Amino acid sequence: MQLQELYEKIDLQPEVKEKLEEISGKVSLSRWETYLKGMSDPETAEASYQELSAALPEDPGKFIMLYCQLECARRAADRYAEKEIPESIFVDTMKCFSRFLDECKRKNGQMYFDRGWWTYRQISMSLFRIGELEYELQPFNDKNAIGIHIPSDADLTPSKVDLSMKEAVGFMEKYYPDPARGRFICESWLLSPVLKELLPENSKILAFQNRFEIISENREDRDYIEWVFQATPGTEIRQLPEKTSLQRNVKRLLLEGGNVGAACGIIRFSDMAV
Repeated sequence: MQLQELYEKIDLQPEVKEKLEEISGKVSLSRWETYLKGMSDPETAEASYQELSAALPEDPGKFIMLYCQLECARRAADRYAEKEIPESIFVDTMKCFSRFLDECKRKNGQMYFDRGWWTYRQISMSLFRIGELEYELQPFNDKNAIGIHIPSDADLTPSKVDLSMKEAVGFMEKYYPDPARGRFICESWLLSPVLKELLPENSKILAFQNRFEIISENREDRDYIEWVFQATPGTEIRQLPEKTSLQRNVKRLLLEGGNVGAACGIIRFSDMAV
């Protein structure tokens, strides 16, 4: 797969493709080959990302990093094929790049690459998009587990979540079998018990939350503000939008001195009703 083909498959924005074409004529990827190989390996991906970040020339929009990571994504296509993982999962997984760029523009009014600190997971084949949800191979309490992440465009309709989880179990059993990996874990604001006071009983978010056994809470976490309001950190509470009932309820809670926070929950494979 060539880079241009990858760009088309993941619906990369035209203005971003233009920037990357400009970069490709000015820089040589061979200069950073050691870091590219490192980001493609789950064991070294995070450290190699940090090292590459320090080695790259000044680039306010982080498009050189995007160019490097998309080259790693292009190479990952061959590894997907070697393991006979369907190309549809590869494409859905790597569409995170175009999704994050869109999110950045909605939040900041301009498009730049602000998620390199996260996307080394996708290019190192540690994280996969399967249906509505993303699944990450990761340790938890010194044991192997599968972390669940909820993309911003996920449809949490219960039947779609059921299908995603069922397919994820089959995916792991086929491509990453590990008898010790017997549970899903999720750490998110979506699991906060506070949401039960803010949402109706038939809420899709609560239906998702109720799948999990909550094992810990972080009542001080405020990362959810970015996702609920698509607002930049530090936005004055009174300036937060009120376009949805969730936004209105959360904003009222914040103005009253409350907080949503976050929680961590687990689902054991043996308990899954899918």
